[in-house]
This record gives sequence, C-alpha cells and structure tokens, in this order.
Amino acid sequence: MDRHTDHHSASPPPGCPAHQVGMAPVPLWGPDFAADPQGFYRVLRQYGPAAPVEVAPGVPANLVTDYAAALRVLQSPKEFGKDSRRWRDFNEGRVPMDSAAVPMMAYRPNSLFSDGAEHLRLRQAITDSLGRIDSHLLTRHVERVSTYLVGQFGDRGSADLLNEYSKLMSLLVFNELFGCPPEIGDQLISGMSGIFDGVDPEKSNREILESVMALVSYKRTHPGQDVTSWMMAHPAQLSDEEMMHQLVLLGGAGSEPTRNLIANGLLLILSDERYFGGVHGAGLLVEDALDEVMWNSPPLANYGVHYPLHDVDLGGSHLRAGDPVVISFAAANTDPALSSARQQVSKRAHLGWSAGPHACPAKDPAQLIAVTAIEKLLNQLPDVELSVAPESLTWRPGIYHRALATLPAHFTPVVTERPFAAAQASGGAPEHSGRHAAGRRGPKGGWWSGFLNWWRE
Repeated sequence: MDRHTDHHSASPPPGCPAHQVGMAPVPLWGPDFAADPQGFYRVLRQYGPAAPVEVAPGVPANLVTDYAAALRVLQSPKEFGKDSRRWRDFNEGRVPMDSAAVPMMAYRPNSLFSDGAEHLRLRQAITDSLGRIDSHLLTRHVERVSTYLVGQFGDRGSADLLNEYSKLMSLLVFNELFGCPPEIGDQLISGMSGIFDGVDPEKSNREILESVMALVSYKRTHPGQDVTSWMMAHPAQLSDEEMMHQLVLLGGAGSEPTRNLIANGLLLILSDERYFGGVHGAGLLVEDALDEVMWNSPPLANYGVHYPLHDVDLGGSHLRAGDPVVISFAAANTDPALSSARQQVSKRAHLGWSAGPHACPAKDPAQLIAVTAIEKLLNQLPDVELSVAPESLTWRPGIYHRALATLPAHFTPVVTERPFAAAQASGGAPEHSGRHAAGRRGPKGGWWSGFLNWWRE
C-alpha cells in the first residue's frame, strides 16, 4: 500500500534543510515540502518520534512522525492538552499576529481548542447533531449537487475537477447541512473559498463571521431539520457566540478536508489501473481508494496540535510544556515500523481521521459525501481521464493539508438531466428553496442561490 512512497530514494529531497540532521527547526511551509512531503518525513524520522520544525516562518513546533507516539499524544489528555492558550511562544509575543500559523493554532472557544468538561459539553452538541443526519437524504443531496456541478461544465468536455467540482461540492453540501438560506449561503461560500484559496484573508474571515452570525440569528426564529437547529436545541444550551464558533469549526474542518479527500480520491482512481478499471465495472471500489488516500495522502496531513501539560519524554524526544506538538497523520501512517503490520491491521487503522477524544466527529458524513460525489461523477462522465500526467500536478504549499492546486480532466461532452426529472425521482426540492428566490446561477449570483434556483426550475 506504500506505492506512493517507495519510488523515492532514502535521501532528503534536493534543497531540504534536513540534509544535515541536527539543524533545527526544519521549515515545512514552502513549495519544496509540498512537492515531496514523504521525502521530508523520512529525514525528520532521524530525529526520533518528534522532530523540530517550522510550521510558518519563525514559528517552531514539534512534528510527531511515529505512529505509536502519535497515538500516545492523541489518547493521553492528562499529558497533552488542546487548549492553545498554553502556547508559550504566542503568549510571550514571539509569534506575530499576522503569521499564517495563527488562524490554524490560536485559541478559539470551540470544541477543537478545549479540554475536559468544556470539551465534552461542546463536542456532545456537535456529535449528537451530526448523528441526526439522515444518510439517505444526504446521499440524494450529494447526487443533486453533482448533477448541478457537472451541468456547469459538462458540455465543454473538460474541467478542473478540484476547483469546479470537489471544492464546490463540499461547500454546497455543508450549506445544506447547516440549513442556509440563499443569501447567507452565498456569503459563507465566498468567505470559505477565500480563506482556503488565500484570497484577501481579512475580507474572507469577515464574510465567514458575518454569515455565521446571520445564520445563527435566522435559525433562532426559523428552526428546521438541519445541524444548526439541532445544535441550538441541544441540552448543552449553546449561546449564540458558542454556536458561531462551533459552526465556523464545522464549516472549515468539514469543507476543506472533504474537498481534498474527493480530489485526492479522484486522482488515485484516474491514475491507477487498479481503480481505473472500476469505472468500467472491474477493479477496486471507491471506498478502497479513499482508504488508500487516508493511509498515504490524507487531506489533513499535519495538524492535531497539542501542548504538553508538563515536560514530557516522548520515546527519547524531549517536549517542553507549552511547546506545540503537531501530529503528522501522513508521516505516522507511513511509519516504516508500521509497514509490515499494515497487512494485518484493519484497513481503517490509519490516523487520517485522528484518534482519541478529539477524533473527527464528522467522519461518517464526510466519508459518505466523498464516496457519493466520486461515484456520481464517474457515472456521469464514464470516460473521464486526467488531462496531464499525475506527476506534473502541483500541490498547494502548506504544512496542514495535502491539497492539489488543480485537477484538470477531459471527457466526452455531456448534457446532464434536468432538475425536474431528478426532483420526481428523489421526492421534491430542498426545504429552503422556496423561501428566497433571489440570485442567479453560478458565481455571479452566488453558488448556493444558483443551485437552489436550478433545483426549482
């Protein structure tokens, strides 16, 4: 299963500062790391279970590359906490406020950055609400979104399956889960897109906060069968501020990794003959492809930031209290010490969904969204092929994600089914679609209002 890594040599990639082990920290935020992260991981393992790295210019952290050590950190809340108000360098002013690490690591009052009883209260509201999602309704919604998106580019015979499909799929589906009316959903998509694409982060962050606050206010008076309303009605009795922060967490942690899971899965299926046969009725399943992606190229590659509650010895790596400890899910999954055991352990024993008390609460819906989105696309475009060689694709710089910049493909042009026929087959239009009619199809009028208008045609 390590086919993505076994073609590399044992030496670090050219230009890697880790050519000389002992030099620390190793910067992981540039294009060299994005081009060959496994090359960096192999060198970083020479430091022991955890290696000194930079997650952004001038921002040091410890990266855990060992599978057993990663599990220890993730499953030991009495040794390692998630509350980043313990982050010593940040507290002492050594991390600038405009650092790229701050949005990902600085404290926010949500379940990701909380411990103990507060974490249990916030997380229970999230998990209980996500548990109420009807998998059949979610599947049908993903299929509708897929039909809509393919309809935007199908007659061209070519598309960027990352930016024109995977990215918009995750954003549109989460709008449905949140129960967004059109105007709010359009603004939320605009903000989320800008944050992850690095387009005017300040404006994008403002759009996200404004849209989420508007959604919370709207749902207080217009509850529905959606995650937002269920969280509001939960016995945890979340305040408006708590609701806002949990929704921002769910939107960001759900949409970006899900789009990369879909795109990375499509890349594997369209470039590996074991899976490409599956498009034509043979070969391995989409679920198998996604499991392999989660082992070898997880969309959230390095995160799970923890802070030692006291000085800790982690298998010979000395970790100081208050220093950030970042879990490399990608490196831990490809730990050479685990390679022989991977044939015996469960195929889902990877850490792609994290582990312990902070394991991903949206694992099941995210998996369902990705599988359905890929299957529906392949059914609509049965002869789809990559337009470039896989090795020529560009990966977006950044330590946290494993994310393609584009995924160009071509296929025989198609005309998708009309929404009326699809509505008859699946039992009607979305609940929100009758409430706000404004908005044009596509990005000028907003993708969410465009989808809802298309569905009502």
